[in-house]
Amino acid sequence: MFIDTHCHFDFPPFTDHLADSIDKIRQADIVGLIIPAVSANYFNTVLQLADNYCEIYAALGLHPIYQHTMADLELLTNIVKTKPKKLIAIGEIGLDRYDLSIDLQQQLSFFRSQLALAKQFDLPVLIHSRKAHDIMYHELHRANLPCRGVIHGFSGSYQQAMQFVKLGYYIGVGGVISYERANKTRNTIAQLPLESLVLETDAPDMPLSSRQGQINRPEYITEVFKTLTQLRNESAEHIRSTILINTLTLFNRINRMKITQNK
Repeated sequence: MFIDTHCHFDFPPFTDHLADSIDKIRQADIVGLIIPAVSANYFNTVLQLADNYCEIYAALGLHPIYQHTMADLELLTNIVKTKPKKLIAIGEIGLDRYDLSIDLQQQLSFFRSQLALAKQFDLPVLIHSRKAHDIMYHELHRANLPCRGVIHGFSGSYQQAMQFVKLGYYIGVGGVISYERANKTRNTIAQLPLESLVLETDAPDMPLSSRQGQINRPEYITEVFKTLTQLRNESAEHIRSTILINTLTLFNRINRMKITQNK
C-alpha cells in the first residue's frame, strides 16, 4: 500500500484520460494521492478531483516560479477558511533560486504569507526548495509551524537534510534516487532516519532513470519504493510500514480508518 505525497494529477496527461489514470493508481495499490496546486488557476480542479475520488487529497498553494497576484493569495486564504473536507496541506510553496531573474523578495513575500496561513489553520506544507536550502531552513525555523511538512524533491547534502529533519520536516523521496549518478542524493537517502522519509513521484515530472523521456506516472511509486529498499538496510516490509505511518502522522486529515481497513 502506497501514498504518493506529491503528484500533479491535475495536469493534462492524467485529466485527459481520467478514468484510465484512476484505474492505474488503484491497480498499483495506491491508497492515497496528494495533489499540490501550483497556481490559483488549478484550485478548483484540485478540489473537484479530491471530492470525486476517495484516494485523492488536495493541497493548495502558489508555486514560487509561477506569477501570482495578491488576489490569488486572497483567494487561497478564503478557500482555506472554508475548510474543505479533503484539503490536507498548503502547497506547493517555497523558494526557487535556479533562475536568478525571478525576484527573491517577491518569492519570500508569497512564501511567508502561505506559511502564516498554514500555521493559522494547523496544516502541513509541501515545500519546493531549489538551490535555496540555507534560506529555506532559516524561513522554516522562524515560521515554527506546528504541523511542519515535506521538503519535496530533495537533492541536497546529508547535512542539509538533517537540518530540516531536526526541525521536524520529512524528506520527499522520488525518482531521482533511481539515477546512479545522483550519488549525493542516494547516499543521503540511505543514511537519513527512516522515520523522516515519505514517498512521492512529482508526476508527470521527475521520471525514473529507466523511463527517461517518458511521462512520469503516480503508479511508478512502486519503482521508487523498490529502489529505496535497495539503498536501505531495513527490510522492505519495515520500510513500507514505517513510511505509511510517517505519511499518516504528518497528513493527519487523510482518512486513516479507510486505509487501515484496506491494509
